[in-house]
Amino acid sequence: MKVISIVGYHKVGKTTLLERLVKELSKHGSVGTIKHTREEIMPLTGDTERHLASGAEVTIAVTPTRCIEILKNIDVKKALEQLSLQGLDFAVVEGFKQSSLPKIAIGDVEAPNIVARVDINASPDELVKIALEQPDYMTLDSLIAKIKKSPRAREAGAIGTFTGMVRELAGNERTEALEFESFDEVARERINVIEDDLKKRQGILEVLIYHRTGRIEAGEDIVFIVILSGHREELFPALKEAIERVKAEVPIWKKEHTVSGEFWVHDVHKDHND
Repeated sequence: MKVISIVGYHKVGKTTLLERLVKELSKHGSVGTIKHTREEIMPLTGDTERHLASGAEVTIAVTPTRCIEILKNIDVKKALEQLSLQGLDFAVVEGFKQSSLPKIAIGDVEAPNIVARVDINASPDELVKIALEQPDYMTLDSLIAKIKKSPRAREAGAIGTFTGMVRELAGNERTEALEFESFDEVARERINVIEDDLKKRQGILEVLIYHRTGRIEAGEDIVFIVILSGHREELFPALKEAIERVKAEVPIWKKEHTVSGEFWVHDVHKDHND
């Protein structure tokens, strides 16, 4: 899922630009949106509010034509995770200037991680080009949702997953974070080769592999592997081969941040996600 945020000062046309972008992006895939708003999206009275007041963390209000999911204490990161459950191709966010998301800025507004500045007359083609250039945002749930949409899903009897994560405690050492660097195009090409090779195995219907880069804190996820197969017997050997080949063949470098110092590790994954 590619993510782009549209930011600007009040009343500069953020929603107009979002509408233009979403309409064009929908020709390329499925789109979800997130809006930063100070307005209450449901009344603070009535039965729906009583559900929340009674202690429910999540409530879904359903009408004959639409529904709305209300979650307590959610930020933009959690909102993106919720969108990822749908297996969407794109997420367009309106607002959240201070987030770390890649941003299209209207005018001279200041914010971190601005990838492009445009005016309100920016063309749909220009906006789509910016969105398509953004890195993929993936979660395990989004990959599972995506693989369930595979044309071969009707042949499947099993989905297997592997999640590698940053191990905080290893012996007497405590790891605060890992930092991964890669040549993105080369790494993606190698991952594509591994996915294609695994799909040639008997009974393996689809394979999705995603490796995060940048700084990843202790306890957070590093790599996801999701495999769709006809039967469980074919699934587990393929999962094992997938992670071993990612470790051996994908050019990704790791810096370890521990309480005693920082150092580069030649073995990309070491013991942190075995």
